[in-house]
Amino acid sequence: MPAFDVVVIVASFGGPAALSDVVAALPATFPAAVLAVQHRTPAIDTLFAAALARRAALPVTPAHEGLQVDRPGIVVLPARHTGAVDDEGRLRLAPGAGHRLANPLMASVAQRYGRRALGVVLTGRLDDGAIGIRALKRAGGRAVVQDPAGAAAPDMPSAALATGCVDLVMPLERIAATLITLTMAPGAADLFRVPPSPWATLAA
Repeated sequence: MPAFDVVVIVASFGGPAALSDVVAALPATFPAAVLAVQHRTPAIDTLFAAALARRAALPVTPAHEGLQVDRPGIVVLPARHTGAVDDEGRLRLAPGAGHRLANPLMASVAQRYGRRALGVVLTGRLDDGAIGIRALKRAGGRAVVQDPAGAAAPDMPSAALATGCVDLVMPLERIAATLITLTMAPGAADLFRVPPSPWATLAA
């Protein structure tokens, strides 16, 4: 059994290239669902999902209301939308307010999947994903962050690191291998688990 059922990946500025590199390196046998939140304009919505599909070995599906998400494959949330996973594992979409699109999705995934949820924060400005990473960690999940030093925009990875809830900080070119190892290698998720800092366990 894989260690995780759902992986949530969030990216903003510089994210299309970074996210594409990550999903391109995931094998067709990757057993967890991947929910991708990329900050972007609606004008490139269709083009973005199509570009990911051309590089990914996994199937790429544009998200829609009620989509069953807890199965292998990559689900791309619509531009300027957030979402939540309900008790039946179906995606519920909602227009995003402000720049924090990934946080509600990560929080709902944390609530439903607990220890079997994994969050990833890639390049981006501001701080989307930081609150969501805290929610995942409090629920027993894991967090991986792109090394801010190599990010096109270091703000989002740095904000996630500041929560004290990150298990691994990796350069972009090693993110996919990290996800594969944590999800598919027996015992790896527990081996690389880092306890959260005391303040991180407090309610947000």
